[in-house]
Amino acid sequence: MKREIIDPKSLELNDKVVAIKRVSKTVKGGRTMRFSALVVVGDGNGHVGAGLGKAAEVPEAIRKGKEAAQKNLVTIPLDKNNSVPHDYTGKFGSSTVLLKRAPEGTGVIAGGPARSVLELAGIKNIRTKALGSTNKVNCVLATIEGLKSMKTPEEYARLRGKTVKEILG
Repeated sequence: MKREIIDPKSLELNDKVVAIKRVSKTVKGGRTMRFSALVVVGDGNGHVGAGLGKAAEVPEAIRKGKEAAQKNLVTIPLDKNNSVPHDYTGKFGSSTVLLKRAPEGTGVIAGGPARSVLELAGIKNIRTKALGSTNKVNCVLATIEGLKSMKTPEEYARLRGKTVKEILG
């Protein structure tokens, strides 16, 4: 399925810093400290992206992460009660995130990294479970991968040459 290119300037994006890590490199004169920031951006209406920024200063790493996240925006399908259209398992590296539909009033039941992605995407009712590695970067990317891979019943009907009523039963 072909995804359209999203212009970040046309959306009103919110951002959230999921993780800041201090990384060091040992050189001849001692250790050099740098920072790595994982940032998630979204408009709360089906658009979300994540980016990793690295720099010598924390604010600069966050700025770079935000720019990277805006370049990686994806559109995700939402159903009528602001949940996902169907259950799905997103995988990235050794992280796996199970995304399950939920009825109205459930809220967002998710761990830290997945929660930030889902809230910025505009999902209000969902249950998730992180399986495998709980590395923050991989969990965020697995969640986005799972959301990106979902299709609406209309898309499945069009692919199979059937009506939505035939697909849903």
